[in-house]
Amino acid sequence: MTQKRYTLQANGIRQFVVEAGDGPPVILLHGFPETNYAWRFQIPVLAERYRVIAPDLRGYGETDKPAAGYDKRTMARDIVELMRALDIPKVALVGHDRGARVATRFAKDHPHLVDRLVVMDNVPTRIVARDLNAAIAKSYWFFLFHLVPDLPEALIAGREHIWLRHFFSDWTFDPSAISGEAFDTYVRAYQAPGAVRGAMADYRANAEDLAQDRADADVKIACPVLSLWGNDFHAVGKLFDMAKVWAEMADDLVTVPIPDCGHLPQEERPAVVNTLLLDFLAPWKG
Repeated sequence: MTQKRYTLQANGIRQFVVEAGDGPPVILLHGFPETNYAWRFQIPVLAERYRVIAPDLRGYGETDKPAAGYDKRTMARDIVELMRALDIPKVALVGHDRGARVATRFAKDHPHLVDRLVVMDNVPTRIVARDLNAAIAKSYWFFLFHLVPDLPEALIAGREHIWLRHFFSDWTFDPSAISGEAFDTYVRAYQAPGAVRGAMADYRANAEDLAQDRADADVKIACPVLSLWGNDFHAVGKLFDMAKVWAEMADDLVTVPIPDCGHLPQEERPAVVNTLLLDFLAPWKG
């Protein structure tokens, strides 16, 4: 199936988008340390039934990397304005990792724009902060490292492959799952000027994100939610009771742990994820 690749101006930034298919719109939001390339196994399958739109988030990939605007409310507004530019009134929203944080904020701030929500391998910011202890800090060390101004960029420059290799090996059930062309594609993306800084800026918005999450902590997500995660990821499935975590966030909820899988279900277990997505998205008629 033909994929369109284009840029457009929305919410004051130039956003890069991969799009395929026709039908009810589905937006896919990638996480760290990725780009919209993370959805390469989902786009062709979902596009047989849906209009699939996969942007690079603010600060990532080929999308602009401005100095500010990385709080999740602003990043959710990026997606609202992208929808407006594409004349899309309502979507099903799928987010992984950082993209799930954007998608969660989107669902709370703009409930009338989202029919259903999928969150993949993500513990909400508020809950990570609330439950933080030595074990969580050990797995979430990079949350803290990435907050330090300038130092990560200086240490990572010219060593992007070492930095990324750590995450892709440590975060996967099979440490070689992201290798060859896939790994090289991500390395190239993070070697681009401003790319590491953009990803760091996403994490450095943590205090704003936390304040936003605490302000409406008692508000449940209104639409149906599917939460899925890799059962074997030390920082999520092994560390948190994910069904309980997401029961705090939504009442209309389905939770699915994926066996033999780490942090990147859509890349590690694409066939399983695609089946779950197609099943959950089936009622979405646009």
